[in-house]
Amino acid sequence: MIEPLNEAERATALDTLGEWDFDEARDALTRQFLFGDFSEAFGFMVRVAMLADKSDHHPEWSNVYNRVDILLTTHDAGGLSYRDVDMAKGIERLLVS
Repeated sequence: MIEPLNEAERATALDTLGEWDFDEARDALTRQFLFGDFSEAFGFMVRVAMLADKSDHHPEWSNVYNRVDILLTTHDAGGLSYRDVDMAKGIERLLVS
């Protein structure tokens, strides 16, 4: 079973995630990404999709033209877990590669 983060673990994780926000109502990480155009946004989504499949941890997300909104929460844990933190860090690495 995957355990949700406790308050101290959540606070520590959020300190390491820079531009990610915490959605208290969903117990989730959220972030909005802006790109130059739809093709850049869609290319980013493809890279995230490949990472998500490899990690077997899939985001909730939406795309409108050059914007991608991502929400990460672990449904099996009933909220935020280290799987979400690891996925957020993996997504961040995609931005610099």
